[in-house]
Amino acid sequence: MTPFIHSHRLRVRYGETDQMGVVYHTNYLNWFEVGRTELIRHAGITYRELEEKGVLLPVTDANISYKQPARYDDEVEIRTRVKEISPVRLTFAYEIVRLPDQQLLVLGETMHVFTNTALKPIRLSRAVPDIYDWLDSQHKGGE
Repeated sequence: MTPFIHSHRLRVRYGETDQMGVVYHTNYLNWFEVGRTELIRHAGITYRELEEKGVLLPVTDANISYKQPARYDDEVEIRTRVKEISPVRLTFAYEIVRLPDQQLLVLGETMHVFTNTALKPIRLSRAVPDIYDWLDSQHKGGE
């Protein structure tokens, strides 16, 4: 089955560009955060609500591959999916595409661990089983 891909659009703001007129490289990591936050929201829960349940999702690793630059006022789409999931770890994969020409700009991944508020690893499948089940179903192609 094909994993569910969440799509979120945004327009490049002037403050996100550098002197060359292209999006400054670290802004793509911020856009990854937007993508995963909105994917989680699609599950019917916010990051804030996860944190209120005592679950944190810190980034442990990030990979990014720049293909083409985005520029001021470009409309881009952040495509986010669950690449891998276990009860303790979660990996998101991202594509950032310029609209309307569908030009691939950036590919990336972020790896996370589920922790409690003391940053000790936990099993999400035990802590919040409904969210774990939803994320797992997204990885397997559910909606």
